[in-house]
Amino acid sequence: MSWDVNKKTTHFGYREVPVSEKANLVGEVFRSVAPKYDLMNDLMSLGLHRLWKRMTISEASLRPGDRVLDVASGTGDLAKAFAKIVGKRGKVIMTDINEAMLSVGRDRLADQGIIGNVDCVQADAENLPFADNYFDCATIAFGLRNVTNKHAALASLYRVLKPGGRLLILEFSHPTLPLINTLYDLYSFHVIPKLGEIITRDRGSYQYLVESIRMHPDQETLKAMMLEAGFEDVDYLNLSGGIVALHKGFKY
Repeated sequence: MSWDVNKKTTHFGYREVPVSEKANLVGEVFRSVAPKYDLMNDLMSLGLHRLWKRMTISEASLRPGDRVLDVASGTGDLAKAFAKIVGKRGKVIMTDINEAMLSVGRDRLADQGIIGNVDCVQADAENLPFADNYFDCATIAFGLRNVTNKHAALASLYRVLKPGGRLLILEFSHPTLPLINTLYDLYSFHVIPKLGEIITRDRGSYQYLVESIRMHPDQETLKAMMLEAGFEDVDYLNLSGGIVALHKGFKY
C-alpha cells in the first residue's frame, strides 16, 4: 500500500501520465473551471455538496481560538464557516496548489468581509509549509483525489497537526448499493461532462473529474492509508449512499 518512490507514471483520470506531469495537468483543469466552479458544484451535485460540507463542519467540532488548516480550499466554503466558529482568537489558513482557485476563494471571502482571521497560502498538500504540531484541525474536501502522492499528503497533514488534532477528508467515494452505483455511473459519464461543455465550454475537464472519482481509493482503502500515516480512531461516514464519504482520524 506504500507509495513507490521509483514509480514513473500515475493516473490522470483513466490516462497514465508521467508523475512529473500530473500536477500541471490538474492545474490546467482547475484554472479552466475556477470561474464557474461554484455554479457547477451546485448543478452537478443538485445542491447536495452544501449538505455534505455542513456535515464536515459539524464533525470538525471546532472551538473559539482553534487553528484550522483547510487544504485544497478552492472557493472557501469550509474556510468561511470555520472562520466564524473560531472567531478573532482563532486562525484559518486556506491553501490550494492552484493560484486561480485560491484567488477566487480569497476574493469571495474578502467580498463577504471575512478577512481578519483567514490567511491564504498557495501550497502543495504533499509538502505543507507549516510548523510541526501547529493545527487543531485539518480538512481537505474534494481535493485528495487530485493529489499525485496521497501517502505523502497524509503524512504532511499528520505532521502539522497537534497531538489530539483531527483530520477530516470529504471526498467522492464508491456507492455501497449496486442500483445507486449504476445510476451514478450513468449520470456521471453522460450528464456531468455535458454540463461542463454547456456551462464552461470545457467538456474535457469534467470528463477528467468524473474519471478521477472512479480512480480514487474506496472507503476501506482510504481508511487503511490514514492508519498507515499514523492516524488513530479512523472511521468514515457514507453520505448519499456512499457517493461521498467523510473520513475522520486523530493524531495522538
